[in-house]
Amino acid sequence: MVWTSFKTRLASLFSFNSGGRGLNRALATGLGFVVIIVMILGFYWSTEPAPFSVQQAAKERLAEIGNANVVGGTTTVTLIKVAQTLLEKPGGYLSNDALPPGLYLDNIPNWEFGVLVQVRDLSRAFRESFSRSQSQSTEDPDLIVAEPNFHFNNDSWLFPPTESEYSEAIASLESYLSRISDPANAEAQFYARADNLVDWLLAVESRLGSMSQRLSASVRAQRVNTDMAGELGAAQSTPARAEVSLKTPWLEIDDIFFEARGATWALMHFLKAVEIDFDDVLSDKNAQASLSQIIRELEPSQRSIFFPIILNGSGFGVFANHSLTMANYISRANAAIIDLRSLLSQG
Repeated sequence: MVWTSFKTRLASLFSFNSGGRGLNRALATGLGFVVIIVMILGFYWSTEPAPFSVQQAAKERLAEIGNANVVGGTTTVTLIKVAQTLLEKPGGYLSNDALPPGLYLDNIPNWEFGVLVQVRDLSRAFRESFSRSQSQSTEDPDLIVAEPNFHFNNDSWLFPPTESEYSEAIASLESYLSRISDPANAEAQFYARADNLVDWLLAVESRLGSMSQRLSASVRAQRVNTDMAGELGAAQSTPARAEVSLKTPWLEIDDIFFEARGATWALMHFLKAVEIDFDDVLSDKNAQASLSQIIRELEPSQRSIFFPIILNGSGFGVFANHSLTMANYISRANAAIIDLRSLLSQG
């Protein structure tokens, strides 16, 4: 009797443990599937958007509006398309994600920031130069909304989310596009002038120069401080060393690289749009070839990366240095922009 009771209790104990092990096994399997799905989504969301045809995008959008030959239409459509790509690419906008896989991804958020900086600079050029005939003219009401909205915090998750602010900016650009496409509306304008283009190119030149220096700092270098060179009477707020040592922290190398990839991706599209809208200005200055060469210098920066990580070799070492390669393309494009700006500034 005692033996029977003992066997019954033992059987019930093993039955309970078996059920517990089954539950644990099911939970572990479910968790494994979740991890796999998150990883697959992470790989998919880490895919950089492919370049698009500026001419085709403008043709389709302007055909919807009914004015295919509006001055400034291609540049406006391209700015809208690039900004929409930030929000509509695989995974949407990732810089403010608070959950995986967006939470642990950093390459695409840095790519997004590079694109965003170019969008901000061009939207400022729209507000301050392209839409105004002179410094005393009134700012366009749609661009007054679009430009500051693009400057909203890029990582706000809620109250309000970044996406809502950028969507509002895009809607304002759409309104501006409709207004400049309306022949009966003389208040909204896009002025394709050499001085307007020079103003924007000056901002581009500054951005590319800084980006090239940051990329080149992937390897430690001693550089002569040239901050005060060229002017005897110049002064600065605090003293600086005659030589400076620059080196990007190891964990930031890929961040800067993908930021540069995003910046050159956006800039390449903007320059192609400018090539169309400012064609008469470029022809008058015989500068079409100069702009085409800048675009050609930027195109190789978008080539596929055939290695899973961003290598940081010593330049002449065994391994490649992706940052120095990118810096080379950007430096050459920057030098060409300086020449183009000088050419456009000539009478």
